[in-house]
Amino acid sequence: MNLTAETITAAPSATRPRQGLHVITWGCQMNVYDSARMSDVLRPLGYGPVDTPEDADMIILNTCHIRERATEKVFSELGKLRKIRDERVQGGKSRTVIAVAGCVAQAAGEEILSRAPYVDLVLGPQTYHRLPEMVARAARAGGTVIDTDFPAEQKFDYLPDQAAPQTNGNLTAFLTIQEGCDKFCSFCVVPYTRGAESSRPVASVIAEARRMVMSGVREITLLGQNVNAYHGLDENGRSTTLAELAIDLAKIPGLERIRYSTSHPRDVEQTLIDAHRDIPALMPFLHLPVQSGSDRVLKAMNRGHTADEYRDIIRRLREARPDLALSSDFIVGHPGESEQDFQDTMQLIRDVGFASAYSFKYSPRPGTPAAGQPLQVAEDVKDRRLAELQALLREQQDAFNESLVGTVQDVLITGLGRKPGQLAGRSPYLQPVHFDGPAELIGQIVKVSITIRRTNSLGGVLIRETALAC
Repeated sequence: MNLTAETITAAPSATRPRQGLHVITWGCQMNVYDSARMSDVLRPLGYGPVDTPEDADMIILNTCHIRERATEKVFSELGKLRKIRDERVQGGKSRTVIAVAGCVAQAAGEEILSRAPYVDLVLGPQTYHRLPEMVARAARAGGTVIDTDFPAEQKFDYLPDQAAPQTNGNLTAFLTIQEGCDKFCSFCVVPYTRGAESSRPVASVIAEARRMVMSGVREITLLGQNVNAYHGLDENGRSTTLAELAIDLAKIPGLERIRYSTSHPRDVEQTLIDAHRDIPALMPFLHLPVQSGSDRVLKAMNRGHTADEYRDIIRRLREARPDLALSSDFIVGHPGESEQDFQDTMQLIRDVGFASAYSFKYSPRPGTPAAGQPLQVAEDVKDRRLAELQALLREQQDAFNESLVGTVQDVLITGLGRKPGQLAGRSPYLQPVHFDGPAELIGQIVKVSITIRRTNSLGGVLIRETALAC
């Protein structure tokens, strides 16, 4: 899943809320969604977004445990936030509540209590629906309130409706439908920080999607740690697949585009492959992590599939949707990875061909099986392999972008470009696209003739006839 760092800020025209809230978000799209929902939960208490931590009565640091040294980065940031709070108090302002949420809070809650006792709230990703209660407990008793349980109740059953979806100009939005993981890959902390796989009921997802569309959203990305393991119950108590959910979502008037992330190869069922063939709103761009092209490493990773099984999934997907483009995740230097294992990964990349990818050096995560395995790969070897792998992936990304030059793409216009008279949008393959056009087209899907390929974006010319017809 793509990693981000964002803050939730006030709209330019918003008046100062009774209590200022500043949320700093590290990590994946799901954390972005979670941060927005924490803001929703706190709104009835009078908290509203402010642009800077210096103006905040509460600061929430929503953390991610995926990257290396994640815990140390949290403590570094907390030191800065403590200084901001001290300066506010010295200036005669109210004492800022500091909260640590997310996966680092879940994994290192006791360490936070020990090393940063000035933190007021520590809460795991399954407990943010209980934030108002935690705020009240901290105000009554003082000291740090910690809640990193995996509660029996589903947090989504206790969340208020979104006042405003987390969107890009009210045109695109994230919607979490599934959380947790039962796969227990040897390198991954998610099962320990997010818990077992669970899915939201169909009615809850559809209702939230309808609210998003009513607010102007045209594209929704469905989120989950293993989103294609979705098995939410319908109104009859029947387990529903992601493919069936996509069919229902595609019936919502005004919802033009549907995406989902992140998937696992073990959960790619034929019904989902068929959905890519049958549902025009389901975008032809799929993020399907494989991590390695070596069967020996895949087994050590506990991935539950082989390299050829992954290739077969891609073959069937492309037969169903010939214009499908792929993204993936790769880890180099997993314990015991040999040079031949690495070359097997390079061969899989050549065989499949990717439009984009995320790639990382293996780094041990405390408590995961791989962290204690022998035959840890030397850092200089990992550095060299990662550079080679990224060079190949960049070559493939450039080639894919170049292949679109001369084609006509449907582009969702999301806002103004950086240059006067320029518009910005996104292609079906999630690439930024820039072209000249009138601002009144923002929010529409128009046809653009692609004329130029840049490193990470495309340029083109608006086809005026279709724009006038929209």
